[in-house]
Amino acid sequence: MDREANLARQRVKRGGRQERLAQRAAKPIVDPCPPGQTGGDYKPLSDTDLRRIYDTALDLLEKLGIGEVPDRLCKDLMAIGATSNGNGRVLFPRALVEEAIDKAAKTFVLHGRDPDRSIEVGGDKVYFGTGGAAVQTLDMDSGLYRPSTLADLHDFTRLQDTLANVSWYTRCCVATDVPDIYDLDVNTVYALLKNTTKPTATSFTVAEHVTPIVDMLDIAAGGPGAFAKRPFMKAHISPMISPMRYGEDAVDVVYECIRHNIPMSCITAAQAGATAPATLAGFLAQSLAETLGALLMVHAIQPGYPMVFSNWPLVIDLRTGAFSGGSGETAVLNAASAQLSNWLGLPSGVACSMTDAKAIDAQYGMEKGITSMSAALAGGNLIYESSGMTASLLGASFEAFVLDDEMHSNTYRALRGIEVTDENLGFDAICDAVLGEGHFLGGQHTYAAMERDYFYPTLADRDEPRTWAQNGALDAWGRARARAQEILRDHQPSYLTPEQDAAIRASFTILVP
Repeated sequence: MDREANLARQRVKRGGRQERLAQRAAKPIVDPCPPGQTGGDYKPLSDTDLRRIYDTALDLLEKLGIGEVPDRLCKDLMAIGATSNGNGRVLFPRALVEEAIDKAAKTFVLHGRDPDRSIEVGGDKVYFGTGGAAVQTLDMDSGLYRPSTLADLHDFTRLQDTLANVSWYTRCCVATDVPDIYDLDVNTVYALLKNTTKPTATSFTVAEHVTPIVDMLDIAAGGPGAFAKRPFMKAHISPMISPMRYGEDAVDVVYECIRHNIPMSCITAAQAGATAPATLAGFLAQSLAETLGALLMVHAIQPGYPMVFSNWPLVIDLRTGAFSGGSGETAVLNAASAQLSNWLGLPSGVACSMTDAKAIDAQYGMEKGITSMSAALAGGNLIYESSGMTASLLGASFEAFVLDDEMHSNTYRALRGIEVTDENLGFDAICDAVLGEGHFLGGQHTYAAMERDYFYPTLADRDEPRTWAQNGALDAWGRARARAQEILRDHQPSYLTPEQDAAIRASFTILVP
């Protein structure tokens, strides 16, 4: 009798189609694939491998050292226990390296101007974001590449402002129509301030640009000194030049950023077979040594300062010397890099989803899917270059941004895994279906899972062929183009007040795209 009553209740609950449709159209009560999922299950390196790579990196720092050390940095490094080999190279005792690792910032908040958009960097959380300095944009009208412009930078920034899976935004293209390097740095930052309240990142061509740009950031933050109290923009800096030497201009930028409390991603970007060994193990050892060299620099200036340990393995096609961002080697190297950083307990940054494809095609999808998924599964905290990049980082694409955002939702869903609970095991639901209507369609157990456990794409096509043809037979490129055009038409933010905008324009040359 109880079973019959239960079946009757189930039949009643299967009514209310309009209510279910309304619920489905609303935001899910539980987002099935939010950013910040846990990674780290993919481990391409064994414990023995990790130790051997680490020991080789420490041997390189202790016996070979780092060259071309700027005088100011050399004095600071000597003060904490580094030594000189007498031939222009600074050596780092093993104990000093381990002290720097031990005292390094393990987690920190990457602030958004909107506090609700802030993220915590470190631990086992995975976030996708941007990077790159593309000099070409894939034009949505012609389908061909052209030089990137300041207008493109503004458009890319406001486009990504609507994309939930771009957790922080670094300029993805260079405004090639702004030739003056100071104006370029200023207008790059202005585009970020005007068009998004997410955590952002920029680069400074020279150290002298840092202080005036911080003045601009203070205006947006609320007044003199306000930005340093809650910095919502980090700096991308490459203080190491492979193989194994410092770059003086970038080191100067590091000093200025620390003086102004700007968090940093210190990026090592060696290329296998060119500026690092072609063997993957040898590459990882050198690249780890170099990124530790960046950490030692920060440790000498201010121990524990927020720094993303951005060990980016890059690959070239050894037949031609061309950069190869979408290869299987890129996938496994960046996953291994994330694993190494996590093993050391350092906030990790890697670069993936850098397809070599020029068009939005099968090569594009395959290369982005393989490389971004592997980095996420390995637990890369910040996955750079993950959105919008094409043509081996030479190009950026509006269509790619919206397609990549949907790809990241699927990746986060995969990372989320499977929750095994009494309710999810569904014993009662199985009994109800077997003894009742013989299927699970329309059951409350199914409806609950539908809203909680499944991601429903808006760009990927799941129609049967006839419906797809009737709807125009669009491919992914066409659907993404239409979506990007819709966003750029409708989303016109201005996150600067008129007073803030006027104050910035009074002090800086702001170029109108």
